[in-house]
Amino acid sequence: MGKKVLFWVLAVMISLSIMIYQRMTGPTYEKDYKITYQGETHQFALPRSHGGETDCPVEISLPEAFTGQILFRRFPTEESWDTLNLKRSGSNLVTALPNQPPAGKLEYHLELQTNGEKIHLGDTENIVIRFKGSVPGWAQIPHVLLMILTVIWSTSIIFFALANSPVYKKYIGITIILLLLGGFIFGPIVQYYAFGQFWTGWPFGQDLTDNKVLVALVAFLVAWFLRHKPYGRWLAISASLVMLAVYLIPHSLRGSELDPDTGEIITGTILLFLVNFKLIKSKN
Repeated sequence: MGKKVLFWVLAVMISLSIMIYQRMTGPTYEKDYKITYQGETHQFALPRSHGGETDCPVEISLPEAFTGQILFRRFPTEESWDTLNLKRSGSNLVTALPNQPPAGKLEYHLELQTNGEKIHLGDTENIVIRFKGSVPGWAQIPHVLLMILTVIWSTSIIFFALANSPVYKKYIGITIILLLLGGFIFGPIVQYYAFGQFWTGWPFGQDLTDNKVLVALVAFLVAWFLRHKPYGRWLAISASLVMLAVYLIPHSLRGSELDPDTGEIITGTILLFLVNFKLIKSKN
């Protein structure tokens, strides 16, 4: 009994840690800044994702001595930069980035000054923010919860299979059911509300998020059908390791992106090719 509890505690701890890592390293996670002024450290974050039909609010908590502006343009383009001046609202400098169609992106950077002196923020590249449609809670919440349970159950298989406990075979089936519900039913629904498309992975596109979920499903289906073989538990462990590897890939990497010229949504390797092509073409 004590060993089972330990296995589940380890599974939960590992799963939550790796999911937090995936979310924090993804391209839609807020970008953090830290600056020092007159001996005091100030921290703030700038958005890289926004949902709904409203403009994206930007709020920066800084002393009154600070002023600033945001320069932005559509991404990926070489259009001229537009400027948004930050306005003072109490202890905050505020503005709002203009809303874009689902999967549309803006690139922008912040410029701050105090007492006529420009503040160095250490940026080496512009921030890219992706816009999306509003996703209803009845779709988003089950999707997130089911994917969390999928990873926890998948990770538990490693420990039960290593201990040669027969229960790992049942857990393979539970993991597949959770993955199908979270990744292939509620996942596409969430994506439809966010970007207007149900599935942009293989064979219809190259969306990395969709494809990595598909790889995990294939790994677990193989483990399920061969679970009674002498090497079945090693296939189960391998499938669970594939799941963990999938979650080490940052969330939303190479995700949907609106082509500002055609109005079409592009993904994955197609996205990278078109982005690079457009940037090279615009420079020439």
